[in-house]
Amino acid sequence: MNEVKYAGFWIRFVASFLDTLFLALPVAIVIYFLSDGNWFDFSIYQQNIQMAMSGNIHALDNQPQTSFTWELIFEISVLVVTMIFWKRWRGATPGKRFVHIKIVDAKTFKDINNKEAITRSFGYIVSTALFLIGFIMVGIRKDKRGLHDLLAGTVVIYEEDSNPQS
Repeated sequence: MNEVKYAGFWIRFVASFLDTLFLALPVAIVIYFLSDGNWFDFSIYQQNIQMAMSGNIHALDNQPQTSFTWELIFEISVLVVTMIFWKRWRGATPGKRFVHIKIVDAKTFKDINNKEAITRSFGYIVSTALFLIGFIMVGIRKDKRGLHDLLAGTVVIYEEDSNPQS
């Protein structure tokens, strides 16, 4: 393996944004329709947007109630789809693949295994719950590892044939 190039905060942010568009959003649409609209009341979101656009300061006072069951189904579905991509594309989701980065074992730089993938996925919850500190760590640490990477023993690197010039 050539010199390892760690993927920093912004490239990972872009990959995450792309994954939201191309992975989580389609899953959300399917789950919404499978729930027959019972996951959450979309009409309340529409009302809030209209109120906000008209300058109403109380636009966010009324939030839609969500179904815990359908929310859980959504979260598990995204986790499963993400792990399928990690397995199929050797540590990459569509967003990561688009920007030429991937998740690997931090010690061996080889493909992650299922245990690392699951631990990393649940590590996102910890990284988020701690006021996003787990993600901010990516921008601070030399090895660009977030809390979820440390918990799982993973690191995000540029693909070998796509290393950016230093």
